[in-house]
Amino acid sequence: MAGIELTINGRPVTVPAGTSVLDAARANGFFVPTLCHDPQEPFGACRLCVVAIKGMRNLPASCVTTVSPGMEVQTESEAVVEARRTILELLLANHPLDCLTCERNGACRLQDYAYRYNAKGLRFNGGKHRYPRDLSNPYIARDLNKCVLCGLCVRTCDRVSERRVLDFAYRGFNTRVATAMDEPLGESACVSCGRCVAVCPVGALSWRSLAGKGRTWQIAKEPVTCTFCEAGCLFDLNRKDGRVIAVTPREPGPGRPLCLKGRLGMELRLVEDAAAPLLKKDGRFQETSWAEALGLTGIIDRMRERGEI
Repeated sequence: MAGIELTINGRPVTVPAGTSVLDAARANGFFVPTLCHDPQEPFGACRLCVVAIKGMRNLPASCVTTVSPGMEVQTESEAVVEARRTILELLLANHPLDCLTCERNGACRLQDYAYRYNAKGLRFNGGKHRYPRDLSNPYIARDLNKCVLCGLCVRTCDRVSERRVLDFAYRGFNTRVATAMDEPLGESACVSCGRCVAVCPVGALSWRSLAGKGRTWQIAKEPVTCTFCEAGCLFDLNRKDGRVIAVTPREPGPGRPLCLKGRLGMELRLVEDAAAPLLKKDGRFQETSWAEALGLTGIIDRMRERGEI
């Protein structure tokens, strides 16, 4: 494929024809923020990836702009930085500012970009939603008050065979991501594959299994391959202080997401990592075996006497 020569921030670069300005910039080490970007399906909604291109009157979204010969791009010009700061201020005007207690604190792109561009959420006075948290799904928590309408969850859900659980609903300020007939997630056709949680850039979607178990910077993720079938799905073991505290799917790529059977099966396999059970003996709690804690000691002894185990 023929190469396209252009200039990014004064540096000559060459990229394949058909490359987006965003990919060209990132491939050459230049930072460009995104909230809605999906490599498989460019969307161009959040506008945070705007850049300045010589000869263009506006600031185009780099994710949906293709490179052309001789193009001169600026990713951090004064106008670009001010545009990004304004976009972030508009988002924060409608966003809950409860970062201190948010489960995604430390792993939230909106938080990172607000810090980088000094956006404090004080420039505009916007309305804020008061949606109740959706905890109807046993694995996924939804807080639509924190949703930035990037659409990543909608598009990744649509790629799962025979699914399209999520889509945009309503209009204007009331636009939100919803299930069919706006039912709670636990009453929808959701199979809890977790692709939506893996791609969410903010705290709108989170894992209930990780709630309150540690801050994001305290949890180490170890990539592991599921062995329950031949698909070989990838998932993460979430460890804190050396102990596995949860199993979560990895961010979806070209392959399959980790299915519910695989994730729950791996959680059961990891039961040996759990703390030893406690039984109250002589007025205080003492560690004991799982058999005794579950009341199986007598049954196991009788099975041994009969030679069944």
